[in-house]
Amino acid sequence: MSAPLELPPIVRRAFDVSRKRGYASFCRNETGRLLATLAATRSGTMAEFGTGCGVGTAWLRSGLRGDTSIISAEVDPKLAEAAAEIFEDDDQVEVCAADWSTLADRGPFSLVFLDAREPEDSGADTVVNLVEPGGVVVLDDFTPCESWPPVFSGRVDTVREQWLSDERFTTVEVMVASDASVLIATKR
Repeated sequence: MSAPLELPPIVRRAFDVSRKRGYASFCRNETGRLLATLAATRSGTMAEFGTGCGVGTAWLRSGLRGDTSIISAEVDPKLAEAAAEIFEDDDQVEVCAADWSTLADRGPFSLVFLDAREPEDSGADTVVNLVEPGGVVVLDDFTPCESWPPVFSGRVDTVREQWLSDERFTTVEVMVASDASVLIATKR
């Protein structure tokens, strides 16, 4: 078995801040590596809705190139403060202690990363006008599913079903680990 891949320094810093704050829910490394890869393909401004302690933001930051920037919104002021600490000397990352909807006037964004566990905030109808044409939306925290319609915990997974069938986006579900998948949607 090979040695685990080294984490980018900004991601290690985010994990340290997260642990100090006692925050255990954060972006998985498998998803993070995908975010860094996608961030490297983007220009303009990216957004994250639901910063937590900044681990996902750090993964995005690790892939940034040029003058691309990230705006991240976290509704919990204590978590936003913790995440802002990670990026205090970084002009390309801004963490806002605010609801994601306050960033609507700062778009459209080239990439939006959000948590699918917040179905009222993660539907295509909510996000479509925040993403530029050709822009990418990444939703994490899915469990892989091979059936149609997609099912999770014995019920139709309406968030996943909507994204995979919305004609305004081309969407694919990608397994990042045997027990985790993400949706990647590109706005048409």
